[in-house]
This record gives sequence, C-alpha cells and structure tokens, in this order.
Amino acid sequence: MTIKGKVVAITGASSGIGRATAKLLAAHGARVVLGARRESMLQAIEEEIATAGGVAAVRTTDVRRRSDLEALVATAIERFGRLDVMINNAGIGPISRLDALRVDEWDAMIDVNLRGTLYGIAAALPVFQGQNSGHVVNVISTAGITITPTMGVYAATKNAVRTATEVLRKEAGPNLRVTEVSPGMISTDFVEGIADDPTKKMIAAQVDEIAIPPEAIARGILFALEQPSDVDVGSIVIRPTAQG
Repeated sequence: MTIKGKVVAITGASSGIGRATAKLLAAHGARVVLGARRESMLQAIEEEIATAGGVAAVRTTDVRRRSDLEALVATAIERFGRLDVMINNAGIGPISRLDALRVDEWDAMIDVNLRGTLYGIAAALPVFQGQNSGHVVNVISTAGITITPTMGVYAATKNAVRTATEVLRKEAGPNLRVTEVSPGMISTDFVEGIADDPTKKMIAAQVDEIAIPPEAIARGILFALEQPSDVDVGSIVIRPTAQG
C-alpha cells in the first residue's frame, strides 16, 4: 500500500516526532499540513519538504485553542480538498514530583496533552464523517504504560488520551481507523521543557544513555498509515531496546 496523495495534518510539527513524521510522510508522497506554535520553524520545515520535492502547507497552531485546530483542518480542505489523517502529536512534559506542587505545569499538561488531542479529534471527525473515511493517530507515551515517579500528571494526561482513543475506536464504525502510538525515550527537546532541576538532570542522563531518534516513531506511524483500508493498527509501542 502507499500513502501517496493522502492529506495528513500533524500537530506539534515544528520539532521532534512531529517534524520527523512530516518529513518522512512527505517523502512518501503524502501532502502534509503542519501545525505548531513556532511559525518560523514551521516555515523552515515547509521549505525543506518543498526542496526535497514534497508538498506541505503550514498553519500556526496552538492546540490549547479549539479554533486553531479547526483552522488547521480548514487549511487542509482549502489547500487539498480533503483530510485523510489527523495526527495529534503536540505534547509537553514539564514533569516533577507531585510534592513539588508545580500546579501551573499540571494545568499546562492537561491543556496541551489532553484538551489539545480532544480538540484535534473534534476538528477532524466532521470531515471524516462527511468523507466516510479517515484515520486518527494519537501520539501517547510509554509513561502511561509503566508508571514511574515524576511522571504522575504527565502519565495521567497520556492515559486519559489512551482511554479516549480506545472509546473512539469502538465508536468509529467500519470506515474510520484509530491508532495510538506510544513512544519510549526519544531524542527530542522534551528535556528542555522540564523546569524542575533534579528531574531535568535525571531525564537528561537517561536520554543521553538510551534514547532513540524521533525517526523511529515516524516509521511506526508510516506503517500504520500504509495498511489497507480494512486493516486498523490499534496500538504501537516503540521504545529503545535498552529501556526497561
């Protein structure tokens, strides 16, 4: 199977997993619609994809605002006439112990990781229902599979998304595919978002020791998208071999 010609929207596309996924899918012929807050980085990726012979459109997107997700989907429709895949990838992880009481950071993770994904689903579903086809891909985390200290609120947001993803799959009917992808320790700028110094040092050491590149996750997403329309890859877990 091929994804050539498919229209794929990706949130959190300016760096890390989103950026790697955008470049890989575009290289395989998908038309990618990229959303993120950092406009200059989005434009740089758009230029990279175009230089390599791919097709991309960009829309500055803050997933905390439902209207931004609706605008991202509208960009796909206006530019390419349809939307085949919605990849809800945007996420943040300012993790810390619960007794550090970084409540503002808890709120931020809830807003981006959970609300942002739900807003992406809400923006895409009417289009998919109208087309009688579509594919939702939610990027979650192995932090919600193996629960560890400092990951309490982050893992909670990811497991909330996991639950919503499974419910969506059961509600979806025969024409909508739903996939959750759970990355393990990946070499991204995740560590830069951690303000709690002891936690930041601990996670940075783990990343230096075992992390794998974001392209590994991009390949997993590509695998799910390339399956025939009657094949739904429900869950993919991709972690470093050395990760416990």
